[in-house]
Amino acid sequence: MSEKWIFDFIAIFPELIKPFLEVGPLKKVIEAGTLEVRLFDLKKIADSPKQIDDYPYGGGPGMVIKPEPLKRAIEKTGGGYVIYFSPQGDRLTQELAHRLIEKRHIVFICGRYKGVDERIVEKYVDLELSIGDYVLSAGEIAGIVVLDVLSRLLPDAMGDMDSARTDSFESSLLDAPYYTRPREFEGMEVPEVLLSGNHKLIEKWRKREALKRTLLKRPDLLENIDLSPEEKKLLEEIIKEVLAHEGPHNKGN
Repeated sequence: MSEKWIFDFIAIFPELIKPFLEVGPLKKVIEAGTLEVRLFDLKKIADSPKQIDDYPYGGGPGMVIKPEPLKRAIEKTGGGYVIYFSPQGDRLTQELAHRLIEKRHIVFICGRYKGVDERIVEKYVDLELSIGDYVLSAGEIAGIVVLDVLSRLLPDAMGDMDSARTDSFESSLLDAPYYTRPREFEGMEVPEVLLSGNHKLIEKWRKREALKRTLLKRPDLLENIDLSPEEKKLLEEIIKEVLAHEGPHNKGN
């Protein structure tokens, strides 16, 4: 029997999710039977749409999603690894995505308004997850992001798995720059090494450019990476190059 994953969405507006199931890797894995995405509409699960949310105890602005319809929805999924999208949750990373895809059945709770009743989080949620430090109007949007990230890791999702493995963050580094035809564009030439046909030199160039990009644009990523001796040597060379380029005029500023 082939491998199969089930991703369930508990949402107030599941219609936001439906269009994204019809394109790209998502459509491919769904049609292949590798992934089943099920949508649970809280408006239909609650006794009435008007009983989905209520005012928070203690006062204050906004509304809170009630626990009863959420409990019913979770029970309808038949059980799974329950994720609630929350600003205080663990930050989504590629490393975390690889751990999550080991769960064959995931249930996403897509919040709205001020969030959900905390008792649901305490009793039913296995992981609180954040996709970034900003505010979204709908948990469905966060769900779509995570769905896309996870679906790329499923068998048969990508036409070229070698391409997927070289994406940014797969190695904890940003990816190297890429070029295609024409060879010259508005006075800018493709780096000669990429035209050399020397695959060993090209691989070294890409590794160096990935390290350089990460150092200059996301140095925080380098803090938790175990670099190989070759990568450490390349990084040392890059740092010296960057310091030499900055020059003494920046000292003391």
